[in-house]
Amino acid sequence: MIAETVCSAVSAAGLGIAVVTAYRKRFLAATRIAAYSLVPVGLVMTGVVGWAADTAFSPSAWAGFGVLGGAWLLLATTRAVERRRGGNPKERGDIPAAQREAVAPAASAPSLGQGRGKAARPAAPPAAKPRGGGAGEDFSDIEAILKKHGI
Repeated sequence: MIAETVCSAVSAAGLGIAVVTAYRKRFLAATRIAAYSLVPVGLVMTGVVGWAADTAFSPSAWAGFGVLGGAWLLLATTRAVERRRGGNPKERGDIPAAQREAVAPAASAPSLGQGRGKAARPAAPPAAKPRGGGAGEDFSDIEAILKKHGI
């Protein structure tokens, strides 16, 4: 009952301000103020204000909000743990090789995430070329490019 009275008073005050604004020849602003001032009365007439008041003072409604918050917290926690581990089992490569081959026998192994149990082979270091400042350096690749372009 009090909420309905307050909403009616707010709407009446808003309509009064809209009338004063229209008197000052600012019709667009007056129309906008009138529209905003009619919202509280509309909420009272549709029953939203009564529902909100009943919900705010209902212990079972607050318990429901608590359950929803707990569910959201559990979902957020599982997502954070999944991201920390590196994704779902399919992305991590925890699927046994027999199942992977059954799905795609001709596919090659992925370049990343080949499983945690497998030891990764280090890449072989490139062969070291002798670096000298003299005339003995190998310019054959440069000569081939120049010949290709006719230089």
